[in-house]
Amino acid sequence: MTTTLSTTPGTSSRGSLACVGMGMTLGSHLTPLARSHIEQAEVVFAALSDQIVEQWLHRMNPDVRSLQPYYLDGQSRLITYRQWVDLLLTEVRAGKRVCAVFYGHPGIFAWSPHKAIEVARAEGFQAHMEPGISAEDCLYADLGIDPGRFGCQHFEASQLLFYERRIDTTGYLVLWQAGLVGDRSLTRFETGPEYRQVLVDVLGQDYPAEHEVIIYRGATLPIEKPRIRRITLGDLVRAALTAEDTVVLPPAAALKPNLAVRARLDALDHVASAVG
Repeated sequence: MTTTLSTTPGTSSRGSLACVGMGMTLGSHLTPLARSHIEQAEVVFAALSDQIVEQWLHRMNPDVRSLQPYYLDGQSRLITYRQWVDLLLTEVRAGKRVCAVFYGHPGIFAWSPHKAIEVARAEGFQAHMEPGISAEDCLYADLGIDPGRFGCQHFEASQLLFYERRIDTTGYLVLWQAGLVGDRSLTRFETGPEYRQVLVDVLGQDYPAEHEVIIYRGATLPIEKPRIRRITLGDLVRAALTAEDTVVLPPAAALKPNLAVRARLDALDHVASAVG
């Protein structure tokens, strides 16, 4: 069943922008509302690297334009992302209903959707982000992790190196884009073992070399299964990694009770029970 999108009276001739997530697995994760945005758009931009996925989008809308050709060897990805924003806004300013489709959730590890929506709204256009099932959602399901049990910290792997961050080893540590860790040029799509050695050295300040590391990659096609590898932290240096791989470190220490805070809460409970 097709969902009909509402239009604010008096704005039907004005351009609009919807940035939607198609989820991680082709066809399985697309929400009815995201599909409706794609079907009803006058122009669809696709930030997708798989021609099969683009062909699938063409079944929903005849005007699908790939954003992949704007990636150029040696060019900073930030330049590419700014070009994407310009492309989207050009069509919006021309009065068209524009939909931009991104893998997973369009607001996670995606600069262009946030910027395009910000600019569109500042110029008075309707702009909306429609969430999708992200790699993080798939990770929890495929690895059997409940983030509410011990807690999770999420870092972009390079950011963990570039800044002083405090790691909590009593919870899960999730590192995104570890395959290109340490790249400051934004021109590469992977870095070598020398860069991963720096990451291992930083993690080694909080974890032993034999601590388990899970390398995870979610399935993008219905016929695929998630890829899950379990190694030690010391072996991470030589492990084959791509930008699509996520590195997960399970807790290395037990949760330590905060006795002082518990005592305060006990006192409050005692007062509450006496009043009740």
